[in-house]
Amino acid sequence: MTGDLRYPVGRFSAPTAWEAATVAQLRRDLTDFPERMRAAVAGLNDAQLDTPYRDGGWTSRQVVHHVADSHLNAYCRFRLALTEDAPTIKPYDETRWAELPDARTLPVAPSLQILDGLHVRWVALIDTFTPEQWQRTFTHPEHKRSMTLAHTAALYAWHGRHHTAHVTTLRSRRGW
Repeated sequence: MTGDLRYPVGRFSAPTAWEAATVAQLRRDLTDFPERMRAAVAGLNDAQLDTPYRDGGWTSRQVVHHVADSHLNAYCRFRLALTEDAPTIKPYDETRWAELPDARTLPVAPSLQILDGLHVRWVALIDTFTPEQWQRTFTHPEHKRSMTLAHTAALYAWHGRHHTAHVTTLRSRRGW
C-alpha cells in the first residue's frame, strides 16, 4: 500500500517477463477479484457507500459500478481481439458513466453479481489461451497504441486490486 489515496496499491506496472508464474498470478487475481470486492463493501450502509474514497473521488458505490462497467468492456475487448485481426475498440468516458443515475444510486448487489459471472467467464476463456493468443492485440484509440491481451490481463488484475483498495483504505481510515 502507498500513501497516495489515488493509487493505494501503486501505479500499474506491466510484468517484465511473461512466464507460467505470471499467468498463474493474473489468473488468481482475476478469479479472486469479485469476492475481494464483495468483502470490501460487505456491511457498508448507504451513507458509507456514498462516501468518496478521497476528496474529488468516486464513492464506494460508484467504484463498484465502475469496475463492473470496466471489466465488462475489457472482457468484450478480449473477445474482439480473439475473433478479429487487431480491432480498434470503442472507448467510453468512464467518468461520465460513473455520474449516471444508476452508478450513483443503485445498490451494489447487481454489479457484484455481474462481476461474479463475468469473472468466471473471463477466467474460463483465458484458461484456453495458447501463447499466441496472449499476444493478440486490439487498438485503443485514446492511447493510440496496440495492446496485447497479456498486457491487458495484467492491467485488469491490477485494476481490481486498485479499486478494492480504494474501498478498504477508506474503511480503514474511517474505522468502519
